[in-house]
Amino acid sequence: MSRAHSSGPLAWTILAAALVVPVHAAAQLINLSTVPVAAGDQFLIFPSDNLGMGGAHIALDDAWLDPFVNPAKGARVTTSQVFAVPTFYSVGQNSGSAATLSAGGLFGGGHLFGGALLALQQIKSGQDFFGPMPLMDFAALPPDALSKQSATNKYVFGSIGTRIGHGAAVGASATIADLNVMDGVEHLYAMAADINQSGSVADLRFGAVQDLTGGGALEGLLLYNHFNMTHDVTYVDWVVVDSTTGQWAPRERLETNVDRTDTWGLHLGFHRPVGTQGWQVGGILTGNYKNHPKIPNYELVNIPRDPGHSTALDIGVGIAKRAGDLAVGLDLVYEPAWSSTWATAGAPTVTIEGDTIPAGGRTVENEFRFSNAFVNVGTGYTVGPATFQLGLRIRANDYHLDQWNNVEQAWRRQDEQWMEWMPSWGVQVRLKGVAIRYLGRVTTGTGRPGVAWNGVVATRAAEASLANDIVVPPGGPLTLQEVDVWTHQVSVAVPLR
Repeated sequence: MSRAHSSGPLAWTILAAALVVPVHAAAQLINLSTVPVAAGDQFLIFPSDNLGMGGAHIALDDAWLDPFVNPAKGARVTTSQVFAVPTFYSVGQNSGSAATLSAGGLFGGGHLFGGALLALQQIKSGQDFFGPMPLMDFAALPPDALSKQSATNKYVFGSIGTRIGHGAAVGASATIADLNVMDGVEHLYAMAADINQSGSVADLRFGAVQDLTGGGALEGLLLYNHFNMTHDVTYVDWVVVDSTTGQWAPRERLETNVDRTDTWGLHLGFHRPVGTQGWQVGGILTGNYKNHPKIPNYELVNIPRDPGHSTALDIGVGIAKRAGDLAVGLDLVYEPAWSSTWATAGAPTVTIEGDTIPAGGRTVENEFRFSNAFVNVGTGYTVGPATFQLGLRIRANDYHLDQWNNVEQAWRRQDEQWMEWMPSWGVQVRLKGVAIRYLGRVTTGTGRPGVAWNGVVATRAAEASLANDIVVPPGGPLTLQEVDVWTHQVSVAVPLR
């Protein structure tokens, strides 16, 4: 089979949703993306001590977040406490917002320890932009572009563990999410009149920690994450009902899409003190294997997609120092990954050279090679009862794509790179044992990809767009509307005496 080179823009119509599994705790779930989309912090439901320091965590303990990432680290909770965590974020250009209230507790004592959390979340969809469509009567459309301008999600977390002596502990946790909306999905179906989302996320973890003589610790974590969403999408197709007068009329069409990814992960890490000046070093090795049995048929490209799989690694080192009132942390992580996706023929398909691809045969094949990296750096300084934090997270995204269209007998190669910047800040105050924290951050360098005006319609796409099997841009030139994501989190913890 010959493979002729074919040129043309493919920058925004490649891969995202099937490779983006919701990340709700640190980096043990590796997020792959091929478009610089502005994704909100929908899964930021847990409290964190280091978020204001850029999220540095390899050589720095995070007393609040660690028990939710690795349930065995609940052994470090010496005082039982209850907490409430309101979190808010908004996406620029009126592209969506959310408010979340998490409440729960961490409990310790004797050999057993554990924790529980319940989070309720409201997500408001962004505003769609449609270009002029003079031939269509918008009065015939439903009054709202989406059936749900606002929807709610629920999250439940529970963990239990035991100390097994000699500084060792093991633990298990489960997080279950009942989802009525994934932020940004409404933009993926640009021409939809109504979208009804439903689904769930299940995250299961088993962890172990071992304290080291002289300080520091070893840790290990096994995880399984199941992401399953259904999109019931109603379209309004405009058809000519009278060819002599050119009269148009709307016809409704319902399409159901399933979005599913299963992730298996292994995480290993360590940190230990170096010297006597408060320095610590650490390292991590994380591996994820992702199976994508079903990928939605998004309106942006309107071409069915079929299975795929991905493998990703995080290889990182960290250095930190705590000296009196000062704390600093630095993480350096390299993230190689590989992904294969494809589309299959629903019926025998004739190629441009006259050959026939049988039903179930691959019509388009994609091979991605990622070479990503990120840096977390931050500092904190304590003055009396208050601690002030500043931090920065920088992520460099770099991937190479080889794509074969077996129908058109065409081959395409593409390289893409972009940078994401995430400054963060925070302040913590302790009053009579009660800890009050405010953490904030803003994400720049991302946006909302979409389709430019082509004389018929302008559309937008958003977080999780997947179009890995498209050869030419749909409907017109593809664009990126730059937006920022602002996130604010307040945490209040009260010890139980």
